[in-house]
Amino acid sequence: MLEQVIFFTILMGFLITVLLSPVFIPFLRRLKFGQSIREEGPKSHQKKTGTPTMGGVMILISITITTLVMTGKFSQPTVETYLLLFVTLGFGLLGFMDDFIKVVMKRNLGLTSKQKLLGQIIISVIFFFIFNQSELSTVVSIPLTGLSFDLGWGYALFIIFWMVGFSNAVNLTDGLDGLVSGTAAIAFGAFAVLAWNQSQYELSIFSVAVVGAVLGFLVFNAHPAKVFMGDTGSLALGGAIATVAILAKLEIILIIIGGIFVIETLSVILQVISFKTTGKRIFRMSPLHHHYELIGWSEWRVVVTFWTVGLLFAILGIYIEVWI
Repeated sequence: MLEQVIFFTILMGFLITVLLSPVFIPFLRRLKFGQSIREEGPKSHQKKTGTPTMGGVMILISITITTLVMTGKFSQPTVETYLLLFVTLGFGLLGFMDDFIKVVMKRNLGLTSKQKLLGQIIISVIFFFIFNQSELSTVVSIPLTGLSFDLGWGYALFIIFWMVGFSNAVNLTDGLDGLVSGTAAIAFGAFAVLAWNQSQYELSIFSVAVVGAVLGFLVFNAHPAKVFMGDTGSLALGGAIATVAILAKLEIILIIIGGIFVIETLSVILQVISFKTTGKRIFRMSPLHHHYELIGWSEWRVVVTFWTVGLLFAILGIYIEVWI
């Protein structure tokens, strides 16, 4: 029974996105919701100017409908399901506001960094208070060590750091056609396996709903992309994967499974530190995917390489958690 639910969850998530796209993409074009490409980015990206963005709306619709329908088929949705949807839609709304400012108000940088950070913190704090009222665990375990720590109220700070950090990490990774769609599908697929292994079936259903939704989106987002997810999608996916890890008590393993997102973020941090302290750049451009473009790799080669590395990270994370 549960295996059928998982299969139909992926299928439903995939089909909703695929069926929405031929309607939604022309709608975005009519509204002239086209992406503005930063002048300081790779010159080859200038031809993408005008490609419809805010396609993350389709992903959010698919995830929400699929999760509620398929969780209802298996059991009644619990607080964990609603927490997952709250964070996903909350970060998605924040990203939507950012995209709206960029494409409608023609302010290419969208929300200011302070506005975005404040919104992320508010969502994270609300999540923690509901989490705490539900008497869910505030213990953080360190893989391979047998060590665990009950952070108590300090877990609130951990949650804020994790949600803000990973939502921004996925957002930074969203710079090439299909890059985040593929890496997110792999990472959420890994968490679906781990949640299933822990008998946390609602987390598994949500995770495979995301897999189906982003794979459906990938049909139209693969190079050359017909639509971009925008911050609407990337911030939502980043917040969602952090929430899955928190609820599954796999917070630290997310560093491995989400290794691509971590590396992309570190490349930006190292680039900034190096330039400010020495005046020299480590990479030709950050995030890291742009570096490989500028040394001559095709966009598709970069994306497929990052997908492959992401898959290896996912396998390693599952191996550590299940077999070691």
